[in-house]
Amino acid sequence: MADKDSIPTSRIRRSGRMARLGAETAARTFGTKAANLGRDEEGRRDAASRRQLETAEQIVAALGTMKGAAMKLGQVMSFLDVGLVPEEHREAFQAKLAELRDAAPKVSFRDMKGVIEGEYGEKLDDVFETFDPVPIAAASIGQVYKARLPAPTPKGLVGRDVAVKVQYPGVANAVRADMQNLGLILRLMKRIAPGLDPKAIALEVRTRIEEELDYELEAQNQRTLARIFRGHPFIHVPAVMTSLSREKVIVSEFVDGRGFEEIKQLPQDERDRIGEIVYRFYFGCMYRHHQFSGDPHPGNSLLMGDGRMAFIDFGLFKHIPAEAAEFELQSQRLGVARDARGLVEHLHRGGWLGDPSRYSEEGLLAQFDDLTWWYTRDEEVALDSDIATEVFIQMGDMRSDHFQQMRHETLPPDHLFGRRLETLTLAVMSQLEARGNWHRIAREWIFGDAPATELGRQEAEFYARAAA
Repeated sequence: MADKDSIPTSRIRRSGRMARLGAETAARTFGTKAANLGRDEEGRRDAASRRQLETAEQIVAALGTMKGAAMKLGQVMSFLDVGLVPEEHREAFQAKLAELRDAAPKVSFRDMKGVIEGEYGEKLDDVFETFDPVPIAAASIGQVYKARLPAPTPKGLVGRDVAVKVQYPGVANAVRADMQNLGLILRLMKRIAPGLDPKAIALEVRTRIEEELDYELEAQNQRTLARIFRGHPFIHVPAVMTSLSREKVIVSEFVDGRGFEEIKQLPQDERDRIGEIVYRFYFGCMYRHHQFSGDPHPGNSLLMGDGRMAFIDFGLFKHIPAEAAEFELQSQRLGVARDARGLVEHLHRGGWLGDPSRYSEEGLLAQFDDLTWWYTRDEEVALDSDIATEVFIQMGDMRSDHFQQMRHETLPPDHLFGRRLETLTLAVMSQLEARGNWHRIAREWIFGDAPATELGRQEAEFYARAAA
């Protein structure tokens, strides 16, 4: 009998699960459409909500049986306390997603040690002075351990303690098997987000997750950001031990700090400050530096003792062309200026909209506002989970006021992970219930305005020194 905690790698086993999922969903969809012929509008909306709940639950159930990339795709949803399902079912659904987020294969330390020694070609004790066999963190494709390097302290590290991220044995094959089935998952997700182009999005997701399997590439991404933010007044990216990083092992500076659950209990003014730091890091990386982590979730940041926020985990990483970032910024400028006609033409030229004649100026500006108002409206906004939920619903849910309009829209692959960053960052800030005039902050990268906050002034001084 197979171990229920093993990492299944067979595409046939996975395809069987996904085929059953697709068949069940198709049957329900056909049944709902047929029944809708005899329902009034309220009845059709109720039926659509029930169908959406069933689809979402089936996706979660299928993803939860896997231990590779499909589980990771499910984790994307779990960090958003948002409207994949109707309000009355949200709490129960979030509990299921939390189980999926926290699930990880149970792999013995002996097996994990085998991966490390296989990568180094040396015994563990010959590489590290000490190595704690109890993991300090677990993820969908690996575990993180605390170790200590022999003296003296390596250049670039604060101390000799390091975090050692190790890939699960066999997970690369499992992930690649999951990727063969990604199209099936995305066709189901298209029911929730009709603007998806499954083929284009599948290629983008496959590329990003294939890169995530290469810890040497992740080390390179982390080194780049560590260099960009070296000496930053409130952002810290841990240094990487290049000489000890391999395809399946990455070694970086160990950071001690308070986790997200503890941060959420801090006083309001401290949460406001942390919310602004999170916002500046993720949005700033995308729009200032044109590269960013695709995983802005609570587990990837720590509050250090000196007040800086440390950001970790750069496996799911995206570089975007400067013109892609500028395209999005110009969209925001046009929306803020209420230039609806210019916005329609701009989005059409960029491949986001089909036939421009389908869009009214009033309708497109309403959609722009519903998706971006929290950072394009010049007012203080106290974020919470209800705001994150509503933004996500309007962005890609069948209950969106713009659902029919979105059927004629698409999301070019270069912008996929940017939207993921936007919604997940909003989710983190909303869980903090952070307050701020997010538009005044965003004007720094949208319009090049002078900073309006103390953190902004500190950051402007940092970038001025770096450019000197």
